[in-house]
Amino acid sequence: MTFPKPTDLIAHRDPFIFVDEITELTPGISASTIWKLTGDEWFFAGHFPGRPTLPGVLMCEAIAQTGALAIVSDPKFAGKLPLFGGLDEARFRRQVLPGDTLEISASIGRMSARAGKGTGVAKVNGEIACECELLFVVVDA
Repeated sequence: MTFPKPTDLIAHRDPFIFVDEITELTPGISASTIWKLTGDEWFFAGHFPGRPTLPGVLMCEAIAQTGALAIVSDPKFAGKLPLFGGLDEARFRRQVLPGDTLEISASIGRMSARAGKGTGVAKVNGEIACECELLFVVVDA
């Protein structure tokens, strides 16, 4: 199955798009993406010199972007902009390093016309790196 590019659906652009490819998409319900970390990303130079590590908050952002893909692919939310409303229960289980590929999945739970909840996880080689609960606020783009 062929999926659109993430930038065809969400407003994020370089240098703040943290998903490279959609691998699964069920509109309004769930999405899965991948993010291939090359080591050339801007944040590795300072986090941390000599021991580059993906910042945990950027893993949460990648999960949120994956959730946003699920939301805006639903015709009810086409052209809308999902924003972070909150982040709960974030847990970081392993370091993510240059050269790793992050496998990200997000599921959308309860959604109203203006807000919703979801959960997500980011893994490397099947091992959980980050998991969190998301709160979204949906606004006009």
